Amino acid sequence: MSGALSHLRVLDLSRVLAGPWAGQILADLGAEVIKVERPGVGDDTRHWGPPFLQDAAGEDTSEAAYYLSANRNKQSVTIDFTQPRGQQLVRELAAKSDVLIENFKVGGLAAYGLDYASLKALNPRLIYCSITGFGQTGPYAKRAGYDFMIQGLGGLMSLTGRADDQPGAGPVKVGVALTDILTGLYSTSAILAALASRGETGKGQHIDMALLDVQVACLANQAMNYLATGMAPKRLGNAHPNIVPYQDFPTADGDFILTVGNDRQFKKFCEVAGKPEWADDSRFATNQARVAHRTELIPLIRQVTVFKTTAQWVGDLEQAGVPCGPVNDIEQVFADPQVMARQLQIELPHALAGSVPQVASPIRLSETPVQYRNAPPLLGEHTDQVLQRWLGLSHAEIAQLRDGAVL
Repeated sequence: MSGALSHLRVLDLSRVLAGPWAGQILADLGAEVIKVERPGVGDDTRHWGPPFLQDAAGEDTSEAAYYLSANRNKQSVTIDFTQPRGQQLVRELAAKSDVLIENFKVGGLAAYGLDYASLKALNPRLIYCSITGFGQTGPYAKRAGYDFMIQGLGGLMSLTGRADDQPGAGPVKVGVALTDILTGLYSTSAILAALASRGETGKGQHIDMALLDVQVACLANQAMNYLATGMAPKRLGNAHPNIVPYQDFPTADGDFILTVGNDRQFKKFCEVAGKPEWADDSRFATNQARVAHRTELIPLIRQVTVFKTTAQWVGDLEQAGVPCGPVNDIEQVFADPQVMARQLQIELPHALAGSVPQVASPIRLSETPVQYRNAPPLLGEHTDQVLQRWLGLSHAEIAQLRDGAVL
């Protein structure tokens, strides 16, 4: 069975996370994705360890876990495009591609004749996706941009962390490079939209993606809270700015998350908690009232939740139809029966380790399901076969390129 995008060729010139994440999504959906890397070095994240993938003897391989998270189903080709012959090879590959993804600094590829204007002349149907920290325009355009920096600059860290009047207050970044991930997702959507447009017009286009733009866009309701009132939201720890109770609470053996989304659910929670009178209290009867009186309600709930274990609360509340859940560490996540039932951990054959664990794609298509064709590639693993198949180069020509340090 062919993947949904098996008719597409993608040239991935990106490194680290946002661009490779978009490339991996397209690859999971069936596209042939060629990852172009620097000879002898490769993607920066190949070296971002420990931890590294371990072989059967428990010894570290050369493959960092970070790199393995974002490069499944791709083919790795090493080309030094600082050399004229390397530039020509990339241009020839681009001429045969449907999509190109890059995350060099603004104007960085123009010196090599690999910018959009140059490649558009060779391939007017090319979808060229540029991912930068701040976009192709504006006063910050030439600055480098990294996820952590953008989380701060883009407002996310002003919303993440304990409230200013609580112990341990202060800005906190999200525990994964969320801005990079979200930019990869938005980039994938933009690429698919551009491909749909090309199907109607026959023309490719340039996509200008910026981490800062994505982070501001993803402030979502918090951005609108500010725009609607003129008041900047503050950090609330794990509490929700618009819904109460919607946060973590202590239990007899840890913590659990209570996510009451409406007044009906609050009434059911009160019954399970043995406090039905709360639901009739004018301070707590509606969500609007609970938001206004959260400083009174939350301590009352905390005094109750400590008398049951997390498992008891989750069991009792689920039976009553009140959304809740435990606070799992990553080991507990992959041991969770729902995660296991959905097969979110998979294994793929790997040349150095025998097999490599992977987190499965969350995309479930009934007719064109995601296919796991190959593990994240070794550096330059597919150079010969891609250059032979795509460009028709002979063994002798490839050997000559290697002698010249182009590959």
